[in-house]
Amino acid sequence: MLNFGLIGAAGYIAPRHVKAIKDTRNRLVCATDPHDSVGMLDKYFWDVKFFPEIERFDRFLEKRRRGPAESRMHYITICSPNYLHDAHIRMALRVNAHALCEKPVVVNPWNLDALQLLEKEYDTNIYTVLQLRVHPALLALKEQIDKTVSDRRYQVELTYITSRGLWYLSSWKGQEEKSGGLTLNIGIHFFDMLIWLFGNPVHSEVHIRDSQRAAGFIELKNADVRWYLSVDHTDLPFELEPGVKTTYRSITVDGNEIEFTGGFTDLHTRVYEQTLEGRGFGLDDARPSLELVYEIRNCLLTTFPDSKHPMVKF
Repeated sequence: MLNFGLIGAAGYIAPRHVKAIKDTRNRLVCATDPHDSVGMLDKYFWDVKFFPEIERFDRFLEKRRRGPAESRMHYITICSPNYLHDAHIRMALRVNAHALCEKPVVVNPWNLDALQLLEKEYDTNIYTVLQLRVHPALLALKEQIDKTVSDRRYQVELTYITSRGLWYLSSWKGQEEKSGGLTLNIGIHFFDMLIWLFGNPVHSEVHIRDSQRAAGFIELKNADVRWYLSVDHTDLPFELEPGVKTTYRSITVDGNEIEFTGGFTDLHTRVYEQTLEGRGFGLDDARPSLELVYEIRNCLLTTFPDSKHPMVKF
């Protein structure tokens, strides 16, 4: 049984990680968050030490590091806001624990270089959560693609609309310097998925980019991709039903719909299982999509494009 700590216990994604720790038969020893709405911990563990102040959490980790071998921390799971990931990963490494960080592992790709040096210095590993790579439908698609001739070009259309209320833009998620903006905070999994399936980027265009929508075109090694991301509920192809139906995901390959709306329940557990088996997703896995999104966030918009997504209206 391995010892885990958790940073960001009150966040939206934290319950999936706590469940994954439980499902893999490990122990959550301690957790921290400046907000104390963490009662969900009791659903999985009764004896988690909780610290509203991260300084006290850090001190607890350090005492464990200096204590008996069986009490030391093996992994620190990081579910904090994106702009804090780099600092919290460093905290994990300093206590000789592996870091398991939610997406995106960092906001800017050059931060990966320093973290890779620290991995070597502390002889620890940094892993991230690229859960679409373990989705059964997408694994089947990748197997199919890998069996085809290498010079085939696919025509891909990706649409992801995940409704967010007015709170979103007022939170850290709506502040680009903290979240990396819509394409990083919402889109990073999908850009990673596209690169994983169809190869590295060759050319990229951005047609729309604001606080609620982004769209563009990517030429990958084996595919041309038109993509559209939105958190505006008016983009949904059906009437919004708060708490019931608020998200639309679609990817078509050569006109054929790939259904992957379902099957998300246990993806974090599968990522944990692979990580603990020595097959986790590391910084080299995360780098290509981070570099692509950085380019998308900072490039000039392409006006009147021929390759626009059908939902782009000029």
